[in-house]
Amino acid sequence: MPNRRMADARKTSLRQTPCGIIRIAALWILCRYRHNVHWTRHPSRLDRDFGRKAFGDAGYAREELVAELGAAFLCAELCVDLRPRADHAAYIGRWLSVLTDDKRAIFTAAAHAQRAVEYLKGLQPSA
Repeated sequence: MPNRRMADARKTSLRQTPCGIIRIAALWILCRYRHNVHWTRHPSRLDRDFGRKAFGDAGYAREELVAELGAAFLCAELCVDLRPRADHAAYIGRWLSVLTDDKRAIFTAAAHAQRAVEYLKGLQPSA
């Protein structure tokens, strides 16, 4: 991923501006959406816990799948044009063991991602 900082679900602010190493607007948006989806896992929000203990474990991989899918759902809904990138495929590829060990993992992750998207949309002011 272009931005290697981990999202901290305890943070309550979702407002950040493009800066640092992310120079392409669409990539910044994707990164921001991923962090927003991570943000929803906090117990005071959607209380999503996959038993993550350490970087790279199964719980971490499950949360990353939720964040990737949620960001993709948000980009699709908001018509953010993203092109497939080799680094994204490689990043997701690191979590393939979860998908091979649990045939329903992709469906579970997609359901959690959709709940996160709906939660984030619910925070938006009414039009």
